[in-house]
Amino acid sequence: MQMTYDELPQLMTLMTGDEKHSVSATSTLDVLWVLYSEILRLDVADPEDPDRDRFYLSKGHGPMAYYAVLAARGFLTRNELESFGSYDSNLGSHPDRTLVRGADIGSGSLGHGLALAAGTAVALQIRRSDARVFVLIGDAELDEGSDMEAIQFAGRSNLGNLTAVVIDNDSAGLGWPGGIASRFAVEGWATSDVDGRDHDALSRAFRAEHNNHPLVVVAHVEKKGS
Repeated sequence: MQMTYDELPQLMTLMTGDEKHSVSATSTLDVLWVLYSEILRLDVADPEDPDRDRFYLSKGHGPMAYYAVLAARGFLTRNELESFGSYDSNLGSHPDRTLVRGADIGSGSLGHGLALAAGTAVALQIRRSDARVFVLIGDAELDEGSDMEAIQFAGRSNLGNLTAVVIDNDSAGLGWPGGIASRFAVEGWATSDVDGRDHDALSRAFRAEHNNHPLVVVAHVEKKGS
């Protein structure tokens, strides 16, 4: 039976250990919930359906919220959550797609998810699939040069089936003049700035028409350490 948003905190308490990275995890919780409860076209009975939407967690450190949402939607069990981080657990401190049911990529080292998502979006277009690709990244991750290349490529390739979600908790070291959205806009992306805790605003942003341009949703949450 699928669970509700209000039950997520209890699921997260089942996971213990320093590798939870609690702040990193909870910053993504609302975005993850809206995606998995309202937006992503997924079948828990067939998680490898080739026509499913894809979700790539590039911000792979602190996967506690991700695992909790997967459990709430039926991909994982409570027993699996309780095993988090143990020697023989499928749920490591970074997700492994070969072990975690419902995970589409293994992630850990930052800066790879957006490029992987862009490549997948191209492949889906070649197959004439109407599946979409969503990738969640952190604001500091945009300091990686590979992300700039992926932003440019996606914009010039008109990857309208690609949505990037940037969790902005003001942790980026370099920043960007005019804000994160402007960094994507100059490369041909549609952009949206929203409150990362407002489920209705997030849902509207994910559903907005973006005319065959890739879309970035910048989800603003509490400043790291506040």
